[in-house]
Amino acid sequence: MSKQLITENRPWGSFTVFDEKDNHKLKRLIVNPHSKLSLQLHHLRSEHWFVVSGVAEVEINGIIDILEPGQTIHVPQGIKHRLTNNKDFPLEIIEIQFGNHLEENDIIRFEDIYGRELNYENAC
Repeated sequence: MSKQLITENRPWGSFTVFDEKDNHKLKRLIVNPHSKLSLQLHHLRSEHWFVVSGVAEVEINGIIDILEPGQTIHVPQGIKHRLTNNKDFPLEIIEIQFGNHLEENDIIRFEDIYGRELNYENAC
């Protein structure tokens, strides 16, 4: 019997976890038009993003890249990053997380347009 997939909604869109093991997690992110994730970092994991559809504005350590379908980028552990969709249509990303702790509580937020709690005081 296959596992039922659960989608979690966020202010910027949603994510669905497709696979999770001890050291990796595979997700699909849908970023709504004109939305962005918080400027954040993770102490215990790295991420790799693959653009499926849409156009991604990716900020990693203050450097902005534009990615189109078929392009990928690696987000190293401990580096500030953000994903933005400035277009009028959804952005679909496949995200692979690598590390020993892959839970949502490993998010250190520095900026957030949705009013979620910032917790960067504990970032170092």
